[in-house]
Amino acid sequence: LAEPVLGEGGFVVPPPGYFKLLQKICREHGILFIADEVQSGFGRTGKWFASEHFGVEPDLIAMAKSLGGGMPIAAVTGSAEIMDAPGPGSLGGTFCAHPLSCAAALAVIESIEKDGLLARSAAIGERFEKRACIWQKKWDLVGEVRGLGGMCAIELVRSAATREPADSETKQIARYCYEHGLITITAGTFNNVIRILVPLAVTDEQFDEGLDVIEAALASVAEPKHAALSRAGRDA
Repeated sequence: LAEPVLGEGGFVVPPPGYFKLLQKICREHGILFIADEVQSGFGRTGKWFASEHFGVEPDLIAMAKSLGGGMPIAAVTGSAEIMDAPGPGSLGGTFCAHPLSCAAALAVIESIEKDGLLARSAAIGERFEKRACIWQKKWDLVGEVRGLGGMCAIELVRSAATREPADSETKQIARYCYEHGLITITAGTFNNVIRILVPLAVTDEQFDEGLDVIEAALASVAEPKHAALSRAGRDA
């Protein structure tokens, strides 16, 4: 069981060939290869499912969140051999096949297809990467820019050389964003990652407005720190 793109762990994208090798190992040992696409599914990475980026076909896929477009719903899909294995009546739940949530999920699928949201997700990712790479060149605080499509993030570090996690600085940036009307969520083992997972219906103007706030937040932390280091160097 694995997330094609690590979610709460900081939007980490695996290296090329990682999932093909993982699937090969599973096949050799009779292990089901299950993809957790709860966060990464339904267009978040520019494809229906993030696992498509890596050329693998999971035996089972767990999905939720974006599937319902705001309505609570989750689902598991898989090969007929696996899904038909349980006996009649052995699968179910209190809210199984809830009509309203199922209708919402169908509307989400229709919107993704009709409104070209897979391409929109890819465009969001490109727009973010272009902007974030400028931040990375400008401030050592931005240690890494990463992601797939609209599922993207920046990792904050205290030093480009040591890559020490800038956890307290990340909290300052999140606080600044909140105080200026933008809610962000931190992630990663050390909570030093600012992740971006905007609605795919966001306009360029709205997205840029949010990025402006993040940029100002980064400047409020990185530039005073840079000035302090410069003064320390001169004093030495």
